[in-house]
Amino acid sequence: MTRWAVILAGGVGSRFWPLSTPARPKQLLPLVDSEPLLANAVRRMAAIAAPANTLVLTNAELRDAVAGVLPQLPQENIIAEPRPSGTAAALAWAASEVVTRDPEGVMVCIHADWAISDEAMFASTLRDAAALAESTGELVTVGIVPSRPDTGFGYIELGEQVEGGFRVKRFIEKPDREGAKLLVSSGALWNSGIFCWRARDFLSELRKHTPEVATALDQHAMARASRSKEEFFAFVRPVSVDVGLLERSENVLVVRGAFGWDDVGTWAALRRARSPDADGNVVSGRTHLKESRNNVVHAEGDAVVLYGVENLVVVSRPGLTLVTTVEKSEELKTLVDSLPPEIKDK
Repeated sequence: MTRWAVILAGGVGSRFWPLSTPARPKQLLPLVDSEPLLANAVRRMAAIAAPANTLVLTNAELRDAVAGVLPQLPQENIIAEPRPSGTAAALAWAASEVVTRDPEGVMVCIHADWAISDEAMFASTLRDAAALAESTGELVTVGIVPSRPDTGFGYIELGEQVEGGFRVKRFIEKPDREGAKLLVSSGALWNSGIFCWRARDFLSELRKHTPEVATALDQHAMARASRSKEEFFAFVRPVSVDVGLLERSENVLVVRGAFGWDDVGTWAALRRARSPDADGNVVSGRTHLKESRNNVVHAEGDAVVLYGVENLVVVSRPGLTLVTTVEKSEELKTLVDSLPPEIKDK
């Protein structure tokens, strides 16, 4: 079995404004440590696949920036999507690339914007999931054992146990607080977005269940000499791989994962992803905090000083400073959408 690492690195991450911008999205930012999130993801996946077998899927506008962060990858392994078309289309194109180069290749797919605390267990779990995908010919996902009833994640209910994992009973979209508590108490797992499958099995299931992508696959991915990436992405209808395939297929298994996974989705999430000080503050850059607790501070350039405040998010970069609460930082996209261009795009 040859394993291929496939890393989804598109999007902007507007909930990390004002640091995250279209030209410098969150996957290219050093939010958890001194390295960009994407660099961390590729380093982690080196335990799964060699650089020659690592594909990164990103936006066309970001291709050069991504290549600059990942000089160890072959240029042809950085795949630029001509337009946003959803994860089903992106992974379909990656699968067609894998099948062309390696007909029996097994894809291990992750997102670029996570924090992982136990990287050895992460790699071990993904290797087990990849082995299960190869031995069964089914689609395998890794569900995270929840540490809290979080309403920001989707959930996976477990069905019958099989050797190496469980059959997926159903996927559940982001629940309310009471729903999340019930799901956690019943043994449901967080839907992480980690997927493992043999590339040809994935393409076969797409053709059966995902018309949004299947017709484009048949027209443009059968013969390499005639296919066009631009035509393929222009022809597909955007849909996520979860909705477009996993919720429709009966051939989906799940493996439990317990390796300190966190989706670095908001400034507030950095309180879990980074190590706080004795007062619960998480800081980066030139900062000084006195009698202040449970704050998130990111300073680029000028120093930031906090005195006698709690539960704030303060993000400062040259020419712009954001101040909000930890609670409201979860809704930052609402603010960004309301801003005039001269501020939003500054």
